[in-house]
Amino acid sequence: MKPILNLKKKQKKPLKIYIENILGIPYQSVIAVLIFIPILLMFIYSFNTLQANRSFSLVFTLDNYLRFFNEPIFIRLMVESIGLAFISTITTLIIGYPLALIIARSKPKMKTLLILLVTAPMWINMLLRTRALQQIFEMVAPDLLGSNTAIIVGMTYNYLPFMVLPIYTILSKIDDALYESSADLGANKLQTLIRVIIPLSVSGILSGIMMVFLPAATTLVIPKYLGQSRYLIGNLIENAMIQQGDFGYGSAIALIMAGLILIFLYLIKKVDSYQGAQDEDV
Repeated sequence: MKPILNLKKKQKKPLKIYIENILGIPYQSVIAVLIFIPILLMFIYSFNTLQANRSFSLVFTLDNYLRFFNEPIFIRLMVESIGLAFISTITTLIIGYPLALIIARSKPKMKTLLILLVTAPMWINMLLRTRALQQIFEMVAPDLLGSNTAIIVGMTYNYLPFMVLPIYTILSKIDDALYESSADLGANKLQTLIRVIIPLSVSGILSGIMMVFLPAATTLVIPKYLGQSRYLIGNLIENAMIQQGDFGYGSAIALIMAGLILIFLYLIKKVDSYQGAQDEDV
């Protein structure tokens, strides 16, 4: 009987795959239209030059990339943007991990309330949130406006939910028996956190880091209002493409930044894969 059942299961697989492929067509179409086509256009634009009549010539050139790397101020802006995004990501992790742990260990009613409070700012437009934070700085500490501190506070405030939610999702799936087993083996709460909880929640931490670092590195609104119109890499792209109409140069900057972010994502994936392999061995 078992070979017959296995044969029937094998016969159903092609149909299942066929249905999955059909259902995946809308998703694939959306990805093609909203992701691949814009990236392809940016790639084409980045190798073309803007003529005096504001039109592009379809001639291969590296001028846009060379222009960026030949300007030390542009390199400084990119390094500064990545540095501020990195500090903001670490800050959100330091605040977000304990908060996610508290939410995961709370009672169901309190858990729902805490999640609501964490996600409530996301219901408001980011521009409004940033302007409100700007007014708070003007009333409490006006000297901080225009500083790195104000920008980091703005990034932390705006992107904290993106760090809390993925970590909370992982922590909420950890069996309570692990806490009890750790206590039975003589571990205190700190040892349980370091040796049991944090290793099991690495995937959530890495997801939160990606979700915070990527938008923080290219943000436009926060440097404009909390940095008192300071220039970061996102503002440079906006100025090139919207104000100057130089889509080739703006596309080149965006692709350079995208390349650095892809390297960052690759390194995170390597860490995540290593952690997954460790978990399987255990």
